[in-house]
Amino acid sequence: MQFKDIVGQRDTINRLTSIIDSGRVSHAQMLLGEVPTVMPLAWAYLQYLCCEHRQHYESGDLRADSCGECPSCKKIASLMHPDLHFIFPTATTSKVKEKPWSGEFQGEFRDFMLDRQGHGDIDDWYDALGIENKQGLIRELDADGVVSDLSLKAYEGGWRMTVVWMAEKMNESFANKLLKTLEEPLPGTLIMLVCESDERLLPTIKSRVQTIRVTGHNSKDKEENAEFAEMLVGWLRMLFKLKMKELSAQVDKMAGLNREQLKLFLQSAQKVMRDCFLNSAAGVACHLGSGDEKFDAQFPKMITVNNIALIEEALDDAIFAVERNAYAKIAMMELSFRLSKALKKK
Repeated sequence: MQFKDIVGQRDTINRLTSIIDSGRVSHAQMLLGEVPTVMPLAWAYLQYLCCEHRQHYESGDLRADSCGECPSCKKIASLMHPDLHFIFPTATTSKVKEKPWSGEFQGEFRDFMLDRQGHGDIDDWYDALGIENKQGLIRELDADGVVSDLSLKAYEGGWRMTVVWMAEKMNESFANKLLKTLEEPLPGTLIMLVCESDERLLPTIKSRVQTIRVTGHNSKDKEENAEFAEMLVGWLRMLFKLKMKELSAQVDKMAGLNREQLKLFLQSAQKVMRDCFLNSAAGVACHLGSGDEKFDAQFPKMITVNNIALIEEALDDAIFAVERNAYAKIAMMELSFRLSKALKKK
């Protein structure tokens, strides 16, 4: 993967190559943004880091790039470099029936990345892995793999590299073991976290990584966000009157999302609620985009200092339940009742 193969992101790319050229490569870094956008950057970054004949340009929008031809470039491009390791969310499958960890699925993950050139998201990976609606996690066994991989002498005599893909999926045991590695890094090691949201990462981990935020949206995200917006507005309308037949049909529709999509939907609902509260408090219009001007004008006023905490708590509990494989229809119906009650507490 070369930087020239990536659409846009020139400012970020030039910053990344400058970091390497300056010799100030941190042993722990995090690329934060939408994974289908971030992973190709991480891939090209590692190829540039290991490249034996880096190319620097006097003109054009790229200041530098890997050569793409040296042995290191070819190994990184094919994800076959012996000093490059991947950690990622897993779950039990027909192949691995207990104690799943990244070491069991390296071949599948490599094929997944190569097939999509780094642009796959977590739902695509779950589909490729065949875990259906199970919740993928990065576990303690994965942390043991990181410690083992980084303790070995580099085969190529250069960097020992570990990429933690979807780092927000790490559980507490993994996070605590990773923290020890971050606190006492061996020379020549690089741990790259590829992450969409750092809200669930330990503050001690965030404080020990160099974070580069990456902006940009892919077309799939835009389509999904539009679908979520329509579904969310339809649901919010029903919370006023709670007609059970209509609400049940709407809950069925939401529960039909896979677990990752449902979690994203609930997170988008949280953002809408917060925006409504903040904008209403500031006297600024909040455009929900429902197509109903009266609804768009009235709903934000329903979110007040008297109920915002109840609304946040209800949504947090629903997200927690979804993450732990609760029955989605029950979780969403309970959430609907709690939000309806909270909205009436103006």
